[in-house]
Amino acid sequence: MKGATTLFLIRHGHTVGGEEKRYKGHIDVELSEAGERVIQRLTENLQRLDHTLDAIYCSDLKRAIKSAAILSAPLGLKPVVIPGLRERSFGRWEGMSFEEISGEYPGEFEKWKADPLKFSPPDGESTLEVKERTLSVVNGLFKRHQGETFSIVAHGGVNRIILCHFMGLPLENIFRIDQDYGCLNIIEIFEDGFPVIKLLNGGAECLPQKPGS
Repeated sequence: MKGATTLFLIRHGHTVGGEEKRYKGHIDVELSEAGERVIQRLTENLQRLDHTLDAIYCSDLKRAIKSAAILSAPLGLKPVVIPGLRERSFGRWEGMSFEEISGEYPGEFEKWKADPLKFSPPDGESTLEVKERTLSVVNGLFKRHQGETFSIVAHGGVNRIILCHFMGLPLENIFRIDQDYGCLNIIEIFEDGFPVIKLLNGGAECLPQKPGS
């Protein structure tokens, strides 16, 4: 009889130019040196957990692929790239700051504030559209890995949507959930389908240790 199914949900590390607060979305930026270091620390500290990863999946953007490669190296796993896990497309707003968007697209910006779930930036995606494609992937992976432990390396926006879903929170609350670069979330689903969040936005210093360690 299979036990609980566990997901290690990870956000990629820091990116090149990440100190600038701009909406990157589908812009394929590289992982920075700081990003590689934070993922390497996470990789080392994952050895403290009482779990063995059976598979690692990631978005098809470079920052997620590189993070997944670092995580999988000591495990002898090959990350499986899934485009459906990529960050939300902000369309014409990609590469722009919050202030630039409000200044150059005042009408669309007001519509976004009024209906952040259904509104799509010009040539971009709505939150509901991202939810549909993301949860289709995640629910399929939970079925594939029943009784196992697997990991997804994705993005801040995608992770928040996944966490809202399993916490039973309305999507209006996505920005009440913080997702630091290189953070770990642990989601456990029991045989009766009941999900439990074991860790939220965890860093290396707060990972639960193996018994006796």
